[in-house]
Amino acid sequence: MSVADVLVAVPLVVEAQQPAKAPRIGLLSEFSPADSALWYEAFRQGLRNLGWVEGKNINIDYRYTEGRHDRLPGLAAELVSLRVDIIVTATTPVALAAKNATRTIPIVMASVGVDPVGAGLVESLARPGGNITGLSQMVPELVGKRLELLKEMDPKLSSVAVLWGPQDASATFTWKEMQLPARALGVQLHSLEVRSPKDLDRAFEDATRARAGAVVIVPTLVSATNLKRIADLAAKSRLPSIYHRREFADSGGLIAYGVDRSDMFRRAATYVDKILKGAKPADLPVEQPTKFELVINLKDGPSARPHDPAVAAAAGGSGH
Repeated sequence: MSVADVLVAVPLVVEAQQPAKAPRIGLLSEFSPADSALWYEAFRQGLRNLGWVEGKNINIDYRYTEGRHDRLPGLAAELVSLRVDIIVTATTPVALAAKNATRTIPIVMASVGVDPVGAGLVESLARPGGNITGLSQMVPELVGKRLELLKEMDPKLSSVAVLWGPQDASATFTWKEMQLPARALGVQLHSLEVRSPKDLDRAFEDATRARAGAVVIVPTLVSATNLKRIADLAAKSRLPSIYHRREFADSGGLIAYGVDRSDMFRRAATYVDKILKGAKPADLPVEQPTKFELVINLKDGPSARPHDPAVAAAAGGSGH
């Protein structure tokens, strides 16, 4: 071998010994770091179960709008400019912002709250097409089930206030889906439209004036970022309340019943794993929830009515 051959061969050997570049994941949230912490830890745990450890063989870039929808396009574009390998989103607005920012980088939805097909995110659940796949938490039956739980605790219940926001596509869907089961249960619904946190006090005053017997809190950005305040207002108004996330009961609300979002974020990690190993988002079916949780607060606040036997029966005799 000539000297020239050796000089050519050495760089090739050095290059071959370079460690592979760790994949880069972008996590985009419309919430704050504190509001997202539980779900993101579940996501990281899901990755660890599959052999991906943050800071070792995978890197994660976090971006939070902290309740400001106007920041979504810019933060989505920022993740694209960083050339992340995958963008993971939670809610529908975030997924849409990511889709508008890129048609090439794979996007994994952790738990969108509306029909992903109807929202224009995927072509179909079985074959999403394009660069988006993941999980949808849309289960229309849960809307009626929440009303049934309230009715089960108070068979005489005839009027329910509904805290929702017409500016939110998922909330609008939920409000519409609630009409049929309400009629079947003989419950009149009172609309409490909330567009910002400043509307919350007025909404509960309206619920009291309407003589509502309970309140259903529909998932919106406002409700998700004001759980403690809403729970306190419900307690002050002596209105039994129900929401879709266990954190609401932990904050003093009466009942939480819905999809286990932490479980969905853990499952989202399997999509990331498959895509990093070569799978195409277009070929990975969108999955539905498989795990649900019912949490009933028997301890906190007047609205919890801790000695109500109907509440205890619904809880199966347990505090949470």
